Amino acid sequence: MPFFLGIDTSNYTTSAALIDTDSMEAVQSKKLLPVKEGELGLRQSDAVFHHTKQLPEIISALFENSNAKPKAVGVSVRPRNVDGSYMPCFLCGEGLAVSLGAVNNLPVHKTSHQVGHILAALFSAKKLELLHERFIAFHVSGGTTDCLLVTPDKDKVFEITEIGTSLDIKAGQAIDRAGLMLGLQFPCGKELEKLAEKSEKKYKPKAVLKNGSCCLSGLENQCRKMLDDGEKREDIANFCLSSVFSAVYSMTEYTLNNYGNLPIVYAGGVMSDKIIRDKLLCKFDAYFAQPEFSCDNAVGTAVFAAIKENSL
Repeated sequence: MPFFLGIDTSNYTTSAALIDTDSMEAVQSKKLLPVKEGELGLRQSDAVFHHTKQLPEIISALFENSNAKPKAVGVSVRPRNVDGSYMPCFLCGEGLAVSLGAVNNLPVHKTSHQVGHILAALFSAKKLELLHERFIAFHVSGGTTDCLLVTPDKDKVFEITEIGTSLDIKAGQAIDRAGLMLGLQFPCGKELEKLAEKSEKKYKPKAVLKNGSCCLSGLENQCRKMLDDGEKREDIANFCLSSVFSAVYSMTEYTLNNYGNLPIVYAGGVMSDKIIRDKLLCKFDAYFAQPEFSCDNAVGTAVFAAIKENSL
């Protein structure tokens, strides 16, 4: 059976995955990087240390009950496919991938973390046929709030052109800052969602949009004021997620109005939030990654390797 190995070492998670292109099934092994209580993320030096420590465990767990012999390896080596995009944490995955390739005489295909997210979303939504046409992809996470025009490309699988982004803090950053304010553990997305589900209020915050790009820096101050004014924690969580939804909704609406009725794919950790996802599905005919494929994972890099080897 044709198996492909994917590796991704982001600033949040150590990830490895195997996909079987016959059954189109994926197996993942991943572990969050440890963050001290009350802190917002890690320094790159700490991320590199933890990836170095966790990668052997992750790879061992992935192959523990499998006799799979990968045909190729896919790995993320930078955040985005743009000049100057670089984070040291991706060197950990790249080094392992190149080493495995050399020892086992396997092709190694390098791509970006962002491409991996989009491919993981298409794989889990069973929409890989979109790779042969133009579509809109959102990558919404702790490091990005990007609206992207995706077009087929022979060498890179697809070409990405930015349509809009966040002009200040990213959606995931806003969620984590609000979550820490409310006493939650980083990363705060899942806990904030659970808290927001207890709220009975309805919020319709207005997004701040400039030529298709959003501004989210005011959200932290708004949440802080609500907390100081004695608002319930669940209502603050609800307001925060409603504000992120409003920003993504407005960016989507702007894009459809300016680029036509193209297919829409939502990817990235923030898009695993059920509250935001359900609201967007009420407004748009769109495709979402399943939750386990939304947060940082290596499935997309495995898919990239399979495509480059003409197995998908």
